[in-house]
Order: sequence, then C-alpha cells, then structure tokens
Amino acid sequence: MHQTLRVGVYGASGYAGLDLVEILARHPYVELVFAVSNTYAGQPVEHTALTYVKTDEASLADVDVVFLALPHGVSAEVARRAVDAGVAVIDLSADLRLDSAEAYQQWYGHVHPYPDMLDAPYGLPEIHRAQIAGQRVVAAPGCYPTTTLLGLYPLLKHGWLKPGRPIIVDAKSGVSGAGREPKPNTHFVEVFGNFSPYNPGRSHRHVGEIEQEIHKLDDSVGTLIFTPHLLPVDRGLMASIYVEMGDGHTSDQAQELYEETYSQEPLVKVLPPKAQATLRHVVRTNGAAISLTPVTPEYLHVTSVTDNLRKGASGQAVQCFNLMFGFPETTALL
Repeated sequence: MHQTLRVGVYGASGYAGLDLVEILARHPYVELVFAVSNTYAGQPVEHTALTYVKTDEASLADVDVVFLALPHGVSAEVARRAVDAGVAVIDLSADLRLDSAEAYQQWYGHVHPYPDMLDAPYGLPEIHRAQIAGQRVVAAPGCYPTTTLLGLYPLLKHGWLKPGRPIIVDAKSGVSGAGREPKPNTHFVEVFGNFSPYNPGRSHRHVGEIEQEIHKLDDSVGTLIFTPHLLPVDRGLMASIYVEMGDGHTSDQAQELYEETYSQEPLVKVLPPKAQATLRHVVRTNGAAISLTPVTPEYLHVTSVTDNLRKGASGQAVQCFNLMFGFPETTALL
C-alpha cells in the first residue's frame, strides 16, 4: 500500500498547469491541496473541487510536494522556499535544468539566484531514471529538449554518430508551447494558415539544455543546429533530426538499435520501418513516438514526436514524481 501525498501546483492555470492538474486529479496516491493562479484566483479548478488561490494564500505547511509550472526567474524563488520548508519540488521551468550558474546566465540573461540548487537531476526518466529515483528536487526538461534527446538517445548512448559532425534539428511546436498569456505572434489570425521559424540556428534558449545533455552522453559530436517553428495547431511537437553515422555503423542498422534501446520503455514507441511518426501518434498522451528513415548509408533521418504539454511538460513531471516516491512509473499516465 502506497502513502497518499499532499500536492500543490503553482502556475496551475497555464496550459501545462491545466494538464498537470488533470493528471494529478486521477492519480490514486495524490491529494490535491491547492492550485495557485494569481490571475484566476477564486475561480473553480477543472477536474477538482478546488478554487484557484493566490500565491500568498498557498501554505507550504499543508503539502508534501509542489509542482512548479511557473516562468523561469519566478520558479527558483518558489523552489527555494519549498525546499527550505521541507517540501519536495518538481520544477517544470528552466530554473534548475542547467548545471552551472554561468550557463544559466548565458542562456537566460540574468544571474541565477540560488546556484546551490543546480545539482537537481535532469528529469528525463528514459535517460536518468536512476538519478531521479528517491530525490527531493527534480528539474523536468523542456518540450523541445525532451523530444530531441529521446530521438537521439540510442545513437548517443552507443557512440554511433560521426565525431565532429553537426546534428541538425528542425523542430515544430503547437502554439500552446508559447504559453497561455496572449502575444501578438500567437493570436489566431497570425497563426492560422501560417508556418514560421523563430530563434533559428543557435539562438533558442533550449540549445544550451540540449547540448548539455548531448555532451553527457557523447562529447565527441559536433555543433547542434536547432531551428524551432510555430505550427498552426494547439498542441504537439515534432523534431526532425538529421545525423551522420560514424565508422562501422550504417543508417539501416539504426532500427534494431532503437527497438532494443526502447524495448522496455512503456512511454516510448519506436514505429516499424517505413512508418512515419506524426502528431496524432502522441497528442493528449504522455508518451513519445519515433520513426527512422535511412537516407543513405551515412545519413539518418529521425522523427521524434511528443505532446508538448504532456511528455514535454506535465506528463513527464508526473513520471518523475512517481519515480521520486516509489510509485509505479506510469501511474496516472496510461
């Protein structure tokens, strides 16, 4: 018999927060105590009997665990208070993902307030399961890094990529990835019937996070070239990844490698040869789907897809929560 844990959610009215509350509301070992939203305070929280409360109305003394679906720069402050109060933290922001204060300042443009918290494990269970289990603070990855790293992991883990050669990632996200707060470029009339890149090349903030995790697996690979695009859909994320195989390996061998690597992963599906991963494989699920296309013996195209709000955010955070507290890993996720 597992113990029920008292849980609070900050940023509960954002798109990731809404999905997070929906998942936690059906989790058999969770009692949702509060859902924080300064914007919607007093309004009912869907899937629960709660109403949203403001930040200063949420008592950390009433919970065992908090999920932080907050913007970077804000999340670290709440994480600090929670840790000091003895509360476990799953942070969905970027504030705990990078390994050094220098890297954080480089990619996010301001000084990290609590560098001592940057030792939190990177919460991508398929890669760091052992490091996440039993921890009190975990940094859940971003949606672009999750989708990209899952698409690359078998090749990086086994050293199949040609040293020094670039990894090219052409990624596309649904508009919900930009958050719930209205912005001129995410209005319906701007997005509908349109398709646009943004922060191309090496300027997107997630480049630092992706490279950090790539180099932990294989530090011989070349430059990451990463260009995200805004898809005119509400949710879903696709990473089209182009890589060059190293000596002794050919692209047609990759299918078996991926199937073997992910054979025991309940939330990652490797599609059969000649099938192509699409958003419909993953939207409103907590898993990823991957397809492989040998281009030439030397070049491989990998398509990795997730729901940016589920496996790319809330579902993955709950997956980490399950590992942290010894629940079956897929509880409330399948």
